Amino acid sequence: MTGDNSRMTTFIYTHDACFNHQPGPHHPESPERLEAVLQALQTPAFDNAVWREAPLGSFEQVELVHTPDYVQAVQDKSPTEGYRALDGGDTILSPGSLEAVMRCVGAACAGVDDVVAARARNVFCATRPCGHHAEADQAMGFCVFNQAAIAALHARVAHGIERVAVLDFDVHHGNGTQNSFYNDPNLFYGSCHQSPFYPGTGQWQETGVADNILNIPLSRGAGSSSFRAAMDQEMLPALRRFAPQLLIISAGFDAHHLDPLGGLKFTDEDYYWITAELMKVADESAQGRVVSVLEGGYSLQGLASGTAAHVRALMGL
Repeated sequence: MTGDNSRMTTFIYTHDACFNHQPGPHHPESPERLEAVLQALQTPAFDNAVWREAPLGSFEQVELVHTPDYVQAVQDKSPTEGYRALDGGDTILSPGSLEAVMRCVGAACAGVDDVVAARARNVFCATRPCGHHAEADQAMGFCVFNQAAIAALHARVAHGIERVAVLDFDVHHGNGTQNSFYNDPNLFYGSCHQSPFYPGTGQWQETGVADNILNIPLSRGAGSSSFRAAMDQEMLPALRRFAPQLLIISAGFDAHHLDPLGGLKFTDEDYYWITAELMKVADESAQGRVVSVLEGGYSLQGLASGTAAHVRALMGL
């Protein structure tokens, strides 16, 4: 799609290299996750989406969030064969992992470039592995580099966009994103997640330097009504008060009722609803600019249907 109509469409970034991150047999963060997502999106309902090949991100972009020592350690530990653990055993590198994570970074940053330049209405990054647990100086929870946080800082450095919000509806709290944003009043991180649960962070009292962090912990089994009430009464008003110039979504689908790891029991309709509500916020203060980055989701069926609902909402279907 070209010309004036392109501003009204959704770009989807992906790359075959994201299949080559192989954390080993029986690992939940498997290449089959991305296969399920792409199968769900490569159907006639999404014909008007524009597909883009995820570029390689740069190490300069990665170092907007991560320390040079950590970035070098990831490069040094990337194996030429077999596996290499970056943490206690959750986050595993294989020979294809470094390119995969750099494609994740590249997709998120290119998505920012696209929406700022009005080439697209919004962007979905169908990439893996996920990123929101990655801290400035360490890997955690299947995550190597924090592409959502990197994209937010890229918007600032490359485009002068000061006020960026990340909204995270993954079942797990994004400790890495929170810690990257905590002391910057112009960065907002909002998370609705299961608690108590991994990684143990994300309590109400974690509010940031200027109330720029909002955590909404939900109990196992909370379901749609609790989620929507929390969003309506707490998160969406907080986002509107912050008035972001760009909205990034950490789109995890492991709160889906089919997910084997999570227990919040969200539905596809919940994902459609929250996406549509977030787009309204972006329309009010961010010229509609939304970049969504795939995070978790470990039921292939739930991941596929949840992602499809999310992208349908992004496309206004």
